[in-house]
Amino acid sequence: MPILVMKFGGTSVADLDRIANAAEKVKREVERGYDVIVIVSAMSGKTNELVRWVNETSPFYDAREYDAVVSSGENVTAGLMALRLQEMGVSARSWQGWQVPINTTSAHGAARFESIPRENIDAKFAEGFKVAVVAGFQGLSPEGRITTLGRGGSDTTAVAFAAAFEAERCDIYTDVDGIYTTDPRITSKARKLDRISFEEMLELASLGAKVLQTRSVELAMRYKVRLRVLSSFDETDETSGTIVCDEEEIMESKVVSGVAHSRDEAKITLFTIEDRPGIAAAIFGPLADAGVNVDMIVQNISEKDYDDDHPGAVTDMTFSCPVDQVARAKKAMEEAKAGGKINYEELIIDTDVSKVSVVGIGMRSHAGVAAKMFQALSADNINIKVIATSEIKISVLIDRRYMELAVQTLHDAFGLDRAS
Repeated sequence: MPILVMKFGGTSVADLDRIANAAEKVKREVERGYDVIVIVSAMSGKTNELVRWVNETSPFYDAREYDAVVSSGENVTAGLMALRLQEMGVSARSWQGWQVPINTTSAHGAARFESIPRENIDAKFAEGFKVAVVAGFQGLSPEGRITTLGRGGSDTTAVAFAAAFEAERCDIYTDVDGIYTTDPRITSKARKLDRISFEEMLELASLGAKVLQTRSVELAMRYKVRLRVLSSFDETDETSGTIVCDEEEIMESKVVSGVAHSRDEAKITLFTIEDRPGIAAAIFGPLADAGVNVDMIVQNISEKDYDDDHPGAVTDMTFSCPVDQVARAKKAMEEAKAGGKINYEELIIDTDVSKVSVVGIGMRSHAGVAAKMFQALSADNINIKVIATSEIKISVLIDRRYMELAVQTLHDAFGLDRAS
């Protein structure tokens, strides 16, 4: 029998009625001739509640016990889903991570997959079971302890199972009906895409689109797992949702496929630092050690020159990071300065900026995308603070108050409301 993987997120299994709705969709696929592996998240809000309980019980918790607690939400959902399917006449069995087993590293709270042996689930399919309901987000360390994969880990679990079991497809059921050209809450002109390439989806996910977890897209691209994103709450058929696939499966792509945004960014500038080999490493090494996710980086010649006691060129260094990591970044820079690793005259932090990006594989073969983007923003009097580019994306840092206007402007400028 062909295998299909179906993943249901927290909002899709938020209560018993929604679990029943999801089970109906699973039953429909069984009737179409599939053996189905269902990956479930915890019921909506449950993981946050469990995390809060851990923090209230033990602020400086043991990471192994943290994983034992917060992984339990998925176990409940898996059992309830299996029971509901059984009541509907579908032979189903629930599986916790250790029962598969889902072998991971020992990095509690951020584990990564090592292997997913097929033997146990294949044996159940051979016995006549049609559905394996697997608790997402969790695995088993080499020491035999429960691990978790980090927030959004159930998406990654689904893709990993699709790769391990050579599934025909991996369907990600969520509260939206596909991947849009931009956030529909910002512009009503946002259009649902029929297909999008792995590379474009990876860029959009990393730049702020919340539909798919970045690690899941990386894994899908690596193992060529076809993804389909669709709604749990709509009637669906074979044409529903958005397919995430190889670039070769897309007949012809628009120059720009989507506009992404990240609202809560910060810009940090170190003024008047020594311009010498190794200065970048001296800055970004401590930031990495502090767990700061640096994104955009700009280095330029400083307006100031060293005095006679400090001859040589100087530079300014600007970088961006999530706004909730500013305190860590500031502390890392102050400690690096106190330790003599770097020296700067002033550290300026701007926490009122956002990032807006355009993404498209068509950029590889079309010139003028940057010029068009910058002209569109200029026409709306939106000033650009920092620019970063890659082969298929251009990102700009702007004042946060202009973020929604920038998204709407760029969506219109590149005609993303039109299919062709």
